[in-house]
Amino acid sequence: MTKKFTSVEEYIASFPEKTQRALEEVRAVIKSVTPDAVENISYQIAAFKVSGKNYISIAGWKEHISVYPIPYGNEAFNKQIAKYASGRGTLKFPLDEPLPLKLIEKAIKYKLADHLKNTKK
Repeated sequence: MTKKFTSVEEYIASFPEKTQRALEEVRAVIKSVTPDAVENISYQIAAFKVSGKNYISIAGWKEHISVYPIPYGNEAFNKQIAKYASGRGTLKFPLDEPLPLKLIEKAIKYKLADHLKNTKK
């Protein structure tokens, strides 16, 4: 039976130390961009709400962490994230490389702008 997480802390704590560190780093970036974001568990992964709706999620895996969904950006941004894009709407960051935190921050800002534009409709 799969564990049902009740908090982001509990979710992050369920991973090995290396994955925990990476998730905490990305969590800190999300909180720096949106300090008023409400953390929650959605689909059994860490999610962050703004204006009452989830706008970005993070997940831990054995070899990488993921950020969902991929935001739309300009052409230069899309080229920067291309090496991390996987499947429909996922950014995967390998755990055996330093996290590109500035790029992740940029992705979060693009996603937040898109989210706020769509929630005002």
